Amino acid sequence: MKSNKITMWVGIALILGIVVGFLCHNSLDAASAKNVAANFSILTDVFLRMIKMIIGPLVFSTLVVGIASSDTKSVGRVGAKAMVWFIVASLVSLLIGMFYANVLQPGVGYNLPMPTGTSGLKTNALNLHDFISHMFPKSFFEAMTNNEMLQIVVFSLFFGISMAQLKNRFPTTLLKMLDDVAHTMLKLTGIVMAFAPLGVFGAVASTISTQGLGVLIIYARFLGAFLVAIATLWVFLLGIGYMYLGRDIFALMKKIRAPMMLGFATASSEAAFPKVLEQLDAFGVDSKISGFVLPLGYSFNLAASVMYASFAALFISQVYNVPMSLGSQLTMLLVLMVTSKGIAGVPRASLVVVAAVLPMFHLPEAGILLILGIDQFLDMIRTATNVMANSIATTTVAKMENMLNAPQTEPSTAAVETEGQLANQEA
Repeated sequence: MKSNKITMWVGIALILGIVVGFLCHNSLDAASAKNVAANFSILTDVFLRMIKMIIGPLVFSTLVVGIASSDTKSVGRVGAKAMVWFIVASLVSLLIGMFYANVLQPGVGYNLPMPTGTSGLKTNALNLHDFISHMFPKSFFEAMTNNEMLQIVVFSLFFGISMAQLKNRFPTTLLKMLDDVAHTMLKLTGIVMAFAPLGVFGAVASTISTQGLGVLIIYARFLGAFLVAIATLWVFLLGIGYMYLGRDIFALMKKIRAPMMLGFATASSEAAFPKVLEQLDAFGVDSKISGFVLPLGYSFNLAASVMYASFAALFISQVYNVPMSLGSQLTMLLVLMVTSKGIAGVPRASLVVVAAVLPMFHLPEAGILLILGIDQFLDMIRTATNVMANSIATTTVAKMENMLNAPQTEPSTAAVETEGQLANQEA
């Protein structure tokens, strides 16, 4: 019931944000609308700060407890299955983006002249050397302070494995303390989520106030093709989920609708993370699996983001009439396959990856500016899809490991009434 209420209030906040933002955009001049949008965004900034204060301790405690309570062989097995899932999902996502960019050709016919200059996005950090070295934290406290998800995961892996090897000497004290921390952070998550509707309202009202709804019409062709590609990705993810979970996949989708809506409205995967963890636990996923696989997924399983990367890159090649052979497109896919694994925590992550790859194929980096105006809306869709992809991946791995319990279901109204009648009769 609590999840249903959050979903309802987030939905109301989303609609109110659109209405208020639309009214502000139409009734104020550009400068005034920008100032009003800045005030609206305060709500979102505060909510996201509250979310970020949870993530580090939550990931560390749940992951360490899950690993320390397991044997190291099972950790390796779960990690291998998760990575295979992530690689396959990324490859299929890239192919879907490439397929629809070629079939629907959203950029054909514009024939824009080749631009000069750059996009202004920071792409120098997207190389294999920096990505691998950045995975390993110089300091645990620095990783926690900066909310470096992948670094926290790496440290937690080493820490959890070390605890597992020493748990015969130190049986319960430290493990129980971290388990208490994990439960406390989940409780804190529930408190913070009460502010979610305000954060959603601020995010949507701020965006619509400055850009209006007209931006969706201007980019209708590009947006329509992207939505077809996203719908195909949804069918693929739900299909794979159905293969392993059967009809339970629909119960899972019902469970995660609140975090998906939250991710959509805020365009922030971090905002949805604590709620996803909570809902997976309610669905029956063993905390040893969810605490390990879900944080990994946030770094390696951004299916919608990598799909968008291939789609956007080919859109830019079409807009500037730069033909790409099938061989060049497949090569680009392989490059995106590698570079997309370093985008966790990078602002405008998908755009940064695309901007980094374009010059390799003689495409103008400044072409990114064509889609910057609509990227906020596309990012909302990508984030919601990424939340779904990671939820399905985590649940599927739990099913493979026989660590998926029966979902916790809420009693129906009829059942509650029947119980009440029986109680009255006994009285």
